[in-house]
Amino acid sequence: MFILNTCAPILPVIDFSRHLNNRLAPFSAVTLSTQNHAPRLIRTPVFVSQAQKLQGEVGIDVDVEVEVEDEDVDVEDKTTSRKAYRGRRSEEGKDYDKDPEFADILGSCLDDPQRAKSKMADRLKNKRDKILHTKTGSATPVKVTFNKFDFSNSYIWFEFYNAPLERDVSLICDAIRAWHIIGRLGGCNSMNMQLSQSHMDKRPSYDVISGANVTPTTFYNTGDLEIQDNLARIWMDIGTTEPLLLDVLINALTQISSDFVGIKQLVFGGSEFENWKENLKSEDAGCSVHKI
Repeated sequence: MFILNTCAPILPVIDFSRHLNNRLAPFSAVTLSTQNHAPRLIRTPVFVSQAQKLQGEVGIDVDVEVEVEDEDVDVEDKTTSRKAYRGRRSEEGKDYDKDPEFADILGSCLDDPQRAKSKMADRLKNKRDKILHTKTGSATPVKVTFNKFDFSNSYIWFEFYNAPLERDVSLICDAIRAWHIIGRLGGCNSMNMQLSQSHMDKRPSYDVISGANVTPTTFYNTGDLEIQDNLARIWMDIGTTEPLLLDVLINALTQISSDFVGIKQLVFGGSEFENWKENLKSEDAGCSVHKI
C-alpha cells in the first residue's frame, strides 16, 4: 500500500490535484502476496525520486512507503540475498557430513598432499571389499580349440557353464564390437609392433616411416551373436590372415570368463557344434539374436 504522509505543520488548503495533474499518476493500493513471509517496508529509488520532485514543486515533505510481502520482487535487497546464500551453503555442508573422512582428505590435499595421499591409500585398503566387486566367473581357464578355421568365412563357437544373463550377453557383445572396430581400423597388425619388441629400460622411439610402410590389416565383416541356452556362435570374415586379432579376442574373453561369466570353451571354425540347432528362432526355446 502506498501511503502519503505529510510531515509539515498545518498549512492552508491547497488544490492538490492542480499540481499533480500531468506530473504524477495517482497512487493506488498495490498488494504483492506470497506465502510464509511477513510484510516489510522498503523505500524504492523510483518512488523516492518522484516524491522528492513533488516536494520541490508543491513545497510539502512527502514520505513514500511501499508495503511488500514478497522477497522475490526485483528490488535491491542485499540482506535477503546474503541469507539465501548462507542457506545454500549450509545445505551443501550437510553433504560433507555424510562422509567426514573424505571431507578430511579433501581438506588436507592442498596443505599436505603427502598426508592426503597416505589417507587415501588407507581408505582404499580398509574399504577394499566395497570398492572391488567379487568375481562371478569361473576359475577354470577357457579351453580354446581350432576346427578348420578360415579367416575369411568361419564361426566362433562359445560354450558357457550356464545360460548367460542379459548383462553377460551385453558385455560379450560390447567386447566383440570393440574388437571388430579395432581390427577394422588396422589396430591389430603384427607387422608393426615396434614398441612391444623394443627395450623399455630406456626412452622408446618410434619409426614413423617404417610404421607407415607396413602392409595394412583389416577386418571385413561380422555377423550377429546367436544364443541357444548355454551355446552361442558368431560368424565373421576377417579377410587378412592376422593371428594377432585372434590373440586379442581370446585375451578379452578369458578375462570375461574369469571375472563375469564362465566360458567353458571357445571353438574357432566348424559348421556344427554340440547340440546347436539350425533355424531355431523361438525365444521360448532359449534362442536369441543380438546385434553387433
